[in-house]
Amino acid sequence: MIGKKLLVMLGFAVLLNLSGGAVWAAEVKVGAGAAPAENVFNKIKEPMEKETGLKLVLIANGPYEALVDLDQGKVDAASGGLTFGDWLAMMEKKGYQIPDKNAYKYRVIGKDVIRIITNKDVTVKELSKDQLKGIFTGKIANWKEVGGPDQAIVVIWGTKIPGTHRVFQKLVMDGEAYTKNTKEATDAPDVKEKVKTNPGAVGLAPSSLVDDTVAAPKIPEVGRPITLITKGEPNPQVVKMLEYIRGPGKKYLAN
Repeated sequence: MIGKKLLVMLGFAVLLNLSGGAVWAAEVKVGAGAAPAENVFNKIKEPMEKETGLKLVLIANGPYEALVDLDQGKVDAASGGLTFGDWLAMMEKKGYQIPDKNAYKYRVIGKDVIRIITNKDVTVKELSKDQLKGIFTGKIANWKEVGGPDQAIVVIWGTKIPGTHRVFQKLVMDGEAYTKNTKEATDAPDVKEKVKTNPGAVGLAPSSLVDDTVAAPKIPEVGRPITLITKGEPNPQVVKMLEYIRGPGKKYLAN
């Protein structure tokens, strides 16, 4: 009989029954952007597995990669912080030929509020839409221009959060281009880390990442839906996950 310890070492997702046999646990694979990863899936991952036995394998590579993986059958569902229409438009703008738009089924599973986070040395308490637009287009280059310290603005650019950038560009920047003078990061947690460690830094992040390690000036609300897409009807594992999100999982998403 194969011991439980060996199974753990091998990384198999199994449960042992009383007779010593192995029973494969249900598993759902989801590709996701920053908004769903931080606001939904990272919050429900552990409790859902404990309460239902459904294991969530989260691949947080961004909405572009998530939809490509869905088309290639590598994940059961893809989730991003943008509308279905904006998602498809983003894919086409990046040159991805969508095999069949009609094959997708989508539903909104939550809402995210995009926040501005800055290094704690930035003392600005509030920023208007015009000021935000100036900062992220590069037309405003020093915090003193918006009532802050005489310090250069360092825009942190997350390469793995295109959905966040697209929504902010549409709702706040009126479609204008972002500044090219940025410091690169990857996903939302990395954006936060770069903001914390670079004087004068500013970046975009989901509201769930705001805490006392960064400053978060008050801004006009920038909200976006969190959308989940499947190719065809959702399989039983995705259905079970959605039922958990709408039911027992609500208490984890409220925090």
